[in-house]
Formats: sequence, structure tokens, C-alpha cells
Amino acid sequence: MSQAKSEFEAYFRCTDQSCGKTYSLNEVIYTCENDGELLTVEHDLERLKKYSPQYWKDLFEARFRSQKFPYSSGVWGKREWVLPEIEDENIVTSGEGGTHLYSADRWARDLGLGGLYVKQCGISHTGSFKDLGMTVLVSQVKQMIAKGVPIRAVACASTGDTSAALASYAAKAGIPALIFLPANKVSTAQLIQPVANGAKVLALETDFDGCMQIVKEVTKEKSIYLANSMNSLRIEGQKTISVEITQQLGWEVPDWIVIPGGNLGNVSALGMGFEMMKDLGLIDRLPRILLAQAANASPLYSSYKTGFSEFNPVVAKKTLASAIQIGDPVSVKKAIRVLKKFDGVVEIATEEELSDAAAKGDRYGLYNDPHTGVALAAMLKCKEQGTIGKGQKVVVISTANGLKFTEFKVNYHEGKIMGTNTELANRIIPCKADIDSVLSILKS
Repeated sequence: MSQAKSEFEAYFRCTDQSCGKTYSLNEVIYTCENDGELLTVEHDLERLKKYSPQYWKDLFEARFRSQKFPYSSGVWGKREWVLPEIEDENIVTSGEGGTHLYSADRWARDLGLGGLYVKQCGISHTGSFKDLGMTVLVSQVKQMIAKGVPIRAVACASTGDTSAALASYAAKAGIPALIFLPANKVSTAQLIQPVANGAKVLALETDFDGCMQIVKEVTKEKSIYLANSMNSLRIEGQKTISVEITQQLGWEVPDWIVIPGGNLGNVSALGMGFEMMKDLGLIDRLPRILLAQAANASPLYSSYKTGFSEFNPVVAKKTLASAIQIGDPVSVKKAIRVLKKFDGVVEIATEEELSDAAAKGDRYGLYNDPHTGVALAAMLKCKEQGTIGKGQKVVVISTANGLKFTEFKVNYHEGKIMGTNTELANRIIPCKADIDSVLSILKS
């Protein structure tokens, strides 16, 4: 049964404020026709402001982790702030969002922090935060098809997690999916996910940036809909991370949010969520943002060191944090705007630093993927430098499930990642099956 017609409204707008041209969400469009700039989804805030901050808090609390469709989803529990005009029968959800905010309290005490939390976005249907954006995009595509827009398929370039999310949600909706992956640069667990869901998967002999160029060409045919984060529908779902974190902290804003960045849609989404809460009166201040990049793929870090006076794409080198092995991020302008507004910092992590930081976090009960390792390493460096102060409250975004990167874990503990801290490696000890042998080892 359809939702009653919404009193709220959302639309695409050009990100260049001097242009500001708007478009319907039902149009197949990703960049402004006037100037080629990316679009953003904007909401009629005046209509949303008719309701008090406490109204929105109470509504979101009442829906959180509900069993009632579609509010089992953390995204659709905030539907008025996401896609207010979506019809119920077109919502494609797998219960994404509502993920655990892990309290690393013992680690926080050891570091002298007022609190350290890890937002476990990898505890999701396909194992990453990409589900948050894909539920929105695929739902909108399903609604467009229902209204007669001739879309035949959805497509994306990916380093793993995006492809898994798109393939799963497209399969659930019955929409064909096309996936472009860089050959031999994706973990086996990530590679097999879209294959299992029936997507057409092409392994291209290039890197992610090369795949991105191909998919942009393919989706010039408007019957194939682009599902990468340059499509701002993805950002709408991902921005709910900000609302969830704040809600889980009792509507208090942490001092810092730490997030790994590759194509940089995630940090722009994070900022948009906090900005919306502040504009609507749910919070009275913004957190600072620490954007973490792998040293081997760090064009934004280089720009940050110049005060963002220039940005130069790079050819990304191989990194264990394969999902952020991106040298020419499409959302860089959006990311820089957010970092400037949030008094943001950009830091890098070497392969050794990200591996050790992931392992260090695991010793406090986590099970970190390498991208979360990048974020943790950047957090530790900024704490040591004094950028993150004593007693401050920090939330780290874990973007994917560590189980997708079993080889990374095995290689670390078998000492196969050169230059890492051997004291953190925990090797399995072979032992004969008799009590004397066991006791001998335990005594040593």
C-alpha cells in the first residue's frame, strides 16, 4: 500500500552556488547541464522546520530498529530526510543501518580519551556502509521504472564493496546490474559477492579510476543508470550515519569523527548529515572531521597540505586498503567544502601503520578491515601529535566487515606484511596432543 502523498520535498541542485539549477529526482542526470558540476540532493528545510527538533528526535527513536516495514532500516526510519516522496512498494531494503556503536572504553582509557567509539557499518547485509546509499538509489530507480522511465540496468565501477551492495539490491528489485572491477585488485570475498547475486561482472585491466571512466561512458546511454557516489542519491542514504551516531550518543555530538576516504562521497555524506541536524535544531554544534587516506593513494592529503589551494589527481599505488585505492576522487569538491566547514584535518597511514593499527584495535575486541585500520592509524597519529586532545570524545567509522579481508588478517599474524610490529602478531602454536606438551608451552 502506498504512503500518503508526502508534505515534504527533495530535488537535485547544482553544487555550484552561483548556478543552483534544480532537477527532479526522477530525471536521469548526474551533473549539471549548465556547468558540469556534481549535483546534490536538497530538501525543503522550511517544511521540515514546521516540526520541532524534539518531534524529529522522538520520531526517529520510535522507529529505530523497528520490526515494522520499512523501519527495520536505519535509513528508512529517517525517510522524510532522505526520499520523502518514495512510495512504500518501491522501497528496496535489506534492513541496513541501525548498526552497533562499539564502545572501545578500555582503549579510550589507555589513550586518555573521553570516549572512543567505532561505528560498525560493516555489520550490514552485504558487509559495508555502501548498503546505506544503495537502498536509496535502487529504491528511486524502482520508482522511476514504475513511472515509465526506460531504465534497463544499473551500473557501477567498484573496488569491491559498492559492487556487492549494488548487485544485492538490484537482485532484490529484479533490475539487471553491470559491474566494472579492476582486475586482480579486489579480495576474493568481495569479488564473489556480485557474481553470486547474478550481476554481469567485467574485470578490466586498469585501476578504479580507469573503471570509473568506463562506467561514465557506458551510462551516457540513459537506459543504464549510474550507481557510483557521484550520483548524489547514494549520499542521501550514507548521511544517515551522522544521525545514527548522534542518536546513539543520546543526541550529543562527539568532538571528532574519523573516516577513511577514497572516492570521498563518504565524508561529504557525513557532513551533510550533521549540517541537516544543525539546521533543524537537533544539535547546536558540529564535530571536527579527520579524513584518513592510505599513503599510497592520498591526493586529498597533498591538497590539504597546501591549504586546499590546489588539487592534483595521482595514479594510486597498491595498498592493502584496496577500497580507497583511488587517485582521482569524483567527490573531491564536496569533500573539501565539508572539511573546511568542519575545521577538518587530513592524515595518512602507511601500509605498516594501517596494519598495526588494525591489529592494535583487534586487541581491544574489534576485528578491523584494512580501511578501518587507516582510520585508526590516523586517529592514533593525531592523538600523539595533540591534534586530538586529552579527554575528547572520538567516533571512528568502520566502513566494512573484517571478515571480507581474512587474507589480510592471516598475512599479518603470519608475519607476511613487512615492517609491522611483531609484538602484535599472534601466531598459532603447534602442539602435541598430550598434557605434558601443553603444560610445557603454557609455562613458557
